[in-house]
Amino acid sequence: MQNPNPHAVLLASPGMGHLIPVVELGKRLATHHGFDVTVFVVAADASITKSSLFKPSQSSPLNLELLPPVDISALVDSTASVVTQLMIMMREALPSLRAAISAMKSRPTALIVDMFGTEALAIAEEFDMLKYVFITSTAWFLAVTVHFPYIDEEAEHKHRIMKRPLDIPGCRSIRHEDTLDLFLDQTNKNLFSGFARVGMEISNADGILVNTWQDLEPLTLCALKDEKSLGRVAKAPVYPVGPLTRPIGQSSKSEVMDWLDMQPTESVIYVSFGSGGTLSAKQTSELAWGLELSQHKFIWVVRPPVDGDASANFFNVTNSHDGTPSYLPNGFYTRIGKRGMVVPMWAPQNEILAHESIGGFFSHCGWNSTLESMVNGVPMVAWPLYAEQQMNAAMLAEELGVAVRPKTQLNAAVIEREEIAGMVRRVMELKGNEMRGKVKELQASAKRVLTQGGSSYNSLARVSKECELKLHRLGAMALGG
Repeated sequence: MQNPNPHAVLLASPGMGHLIPVVELGKRLATHHGFDVTVFVVAADASITKSSLFKPSQSSPLNLELLPPVDISALVDSTASVVTQLMIMMREALPSLRAAISAMKSRPTALIVDMFGTEALAIAEEFDMLKYVFITSTAWFLAVTVHFPYIDEEAEHKHRIMKRPLDIPGCRSIRHEDTLDLFLDQTNKNLFSGFARVGMEISNADGILVNTWQDLEPLTLCALKDEKSLGRVAKAPVYPVGPLTRPIGQSSKSEVMDWLDMQPTESVIYVSFGSGGTLSAKQTSELAWGLELSQHKFIWVVRPPVDGDASANFFNVTNSHDGTPSYLPNGFYTRIGKRGMVVPMWAPQNEILAHESIGGFFSHCGWNSTLESMVNGVPMVAWPLYAEQQMNAAMLAEELGVAVRPKTQLNAAVIEREEIAGMVRRVMELKGNEMRGKVKELQASAKRVLTQGGSSYNSLARVSKECELKLHRLGAMALGG
């Protein structure tokens, strides 16, 4: 039986940073474009099923399924980079994905994978499906990825050894201090070649979806479409379909939200480094002192610090007389009083950013968090930690003008309390008004592009049309057969 609606199969690699935008893309395909949607999730273990995303809901427009967890402990050292582990996990999940698609009663129309799932595009060809790659980051990151396999040795040497900017055709160059981790780590040849493979495989797709929008990155998107520029290596059409972010949940009573309700408009800075971000013990202490020195109200989502040589005993946290954990300055809770709130491990980020009391976001610049900040009109202190976050921070601070960055090189030294306090003040006080104005413009633009007739809505509508045509061809072939 041929399905009357296009059926898209989406594949999400491990980590909430990939799963959230993939799920949101699936929702838009289902609710705005009439797709049947199945999202397959690859995970290291089944613990991800505890996420609210997996809770049964009659209102959910898509089918979310966990592929059998893959154990890669025998295939890769536990100290290997996150990217290397992700690539191996996704490769090991391919047989399960093939079996799941094969068992479907009607053939899906399209397979959409995130960038770590590009090896699954061969399965789409096997089942005569359209194949798309979904970049859950910026168009600038896509540009770097597709250009990467074609960087010559001279340009690589100048960038990596001589610390010169890396030119990307038609786009903003990447300074050495903002570059991707893997450009600097030449010791891991597998990672280097793996990233080059991904860049090549992306260009084999029928289309590339990106979680950005036209008004945010016009120059880069133009270069990716220009046959004389990056379009020559990207090959596939590029569809900006963002910003795809988590919807704001129903406001439930909690200590955090109750506290925010009592604060003046735009008076609080929210501090969080994402689900995977950690700071050293020294840097955590300096951040605490910096927040205290700034004299501004704050909510800080704190995770126990991790030093490079810390043992597991480090997590045996003791508390001082006022309840302050040992990794924060002694007496911190007493001194900040009601001016600040420390939240251990997790907080409802999107709901917090949407609250009228929030005036700034101290962020690691993961793209999900960055988009959530922009769609809520909140300027940022950009504090990138890993992956492409340095590139995101550069774009936010220097191109878009909606963030401030530390002057101290993050990978070289501890950022001291005085600089931290200064950045908080710049965002929260009068100097932050210009940034706030710019980010409010982006907020309005982000809302506009997703409504019917907006540029991102139209991009996804073009993908939808391709899938409908494919569905009709499959139907005609079935009747002819």
